[in-house]
Amino acid sequence: MFAYELHRMNHAQLVREAAAQRLTHEAAEAVGSARGLRRLGRRSGGQDAEGRVGDGGRGRFVRAA
Repeated sequence: MFAYELHRMNHAQLVREAAAQRLTHEAAEAVGSARGLRRLGRRSGGQDAEGRVGDGGRGRFVRAA
């Protein structure tokens, strides 16, 4: 009987953890859609999307002090 009780307690704990993880993923998806909109807004601020970097010349980067 003791092994069965431990099994039921373990099962209940796993069900709680799965529910919490599912809720976390749903919340992240809800926030992620808003975050995606923010990213699109930032990119449209006159910046190019990913691609080749233009040649800025050798003086573009300087040695740190």
